[in-house]
Amino acid sequence: MSAKEQFDFLTRNAAEVVPSDELLQKLERSVDSGAPLRVKLGLDPTAPDVTLGWAVVLRKLREFQDLGHTAVLIVGDFTAQVGDPSGKSETRKRLSADEVRGHAERLLGQFWRILDRERTEVRYNAEWLAPMGMEEILRLTASYTIARMLERDDFAKRFAENKPISIMEFLYPLLQGQDSVAIEADVELGGTDQKFNLLVGRELQRHVGQEPQVAFTMPLLVGLDGVQKMSQSLGNYVGIAEPAEIMFEKLMSIPDELIASYLSLCTPMPTDEIHAVEIGLSDGSRHPNSEKRRMAGAVVSVYGGEAAAAAAEERFDKVHRDRELPDDIAEVTLPAGLAGEAKIWLPRLLAELGMATSNSDGRRKVAEGAVRLEGTPVTDLEAEFAPDALYGRVLQVGRRKFVRIVPSS
Repeated sequence: MSAKEQFDFLTRNAAEVVPSDELLQKLERSVDSGAPLRVKLGLDPTAPDVTLGWAVVLRKLREFQDLGHTAVLIVGDFTAQVGDPSGKSETRKRLSADEVRGHAERLLGQFWRILDRERTEVRYNAEWLAPMGMEEILRLTASYTIARMLERDDFAKRFAENKPISIMEFLYPLLQGQDSVAIEADVELGGTDQKFNLLVGRELQRHVGQEPQVAFTMPLLVGLDGVQKMSQSLGNYVGIAEPAEIMFEKLMSIPDELIASYLSLCTPMPTDEIHAVEIGLSDGSRHPNSEKRRMAGAVVSVYGGEAAAAAAEERFDKVHRDRELPDDIAEVTLPAGLAGEAKIWLPRLLAELGMATSNSDGRRKVAEGAVRLEGTPVTDLEAEFAPDALYGRVLQVGRRKFVRIVPSS
């Protein structure tokens, strides 16, 4: 593939490439010399799961990898303890080393669902950041000014609102930029909220005499709520390691206006086909539900295969369209504290079985009409049941939680 063909393929769904002409030049040199580009992606292990939002940049790294370039995955075991302030309206809580280590071990297993493990260079940035002494840190801080830091929208807004900004937060972009220096990156990938950090990396590389990297940003995937970016802390996410039926059901809940975006950022569907979907949804020639099913199936197929996607759609229809119970309902026994009671208050039962976070949450779910017993809605906030009346029956909360209550043996 020529340099121009690589450029067009890689940038087809990008948000911004800064500067784009440098990327083309780097690709041309790579084709002429046969030397692959070093393409960096840094991910801080601050959460336990890889979401479809994270997968957007991971999939782009895989595209560079499949074109013969070197994928360099930076596990930010050091920077995760500092905390990336990007997009934050307040100082971020620091994680402990043990928390970071636990997340990193879990995440690496999920990364290989997207990246080719044998062709990925994995580096931990504590390798070069942890040994830095005060002299090196001072030299690093001298390479950037507070005025430049305050050009960041989130810092500028917090400063204007007189909200705290720690010096440690100012250090984060410098530490991320130092990663680029350490591995001599040609390109760095990130979401649009990482643009400032990626450009800092360019400056630090230039400062030490390296050719500056290209900042390659991808759009942020909007979460299931249709408003904010996908985030585990907000609960509006789909995890790539979740069961296929859960992924499919979550994806079917997104607003119709996000269908094309999910096709573009989460599936390998060609651009012209996605454009046809956009036109069809706009002029009414395509039905949103059909296209949403198509999108959900395509995303699930990426991580679980076509058979899993087909089974997930069948289960979705059985539960939601045909109002049938799924075949794989977990069996549970009543907790010892409840089994001996004459009557069990339903909200408490939900909390004890883990189907609600508390008695009050259980009451809320009952009030919302989200609770069914053997398919019949239960809306009485004071509903009580004898244990014998529950045995063998299916309790359902919302669209995804089903248990069959059985007596203890």
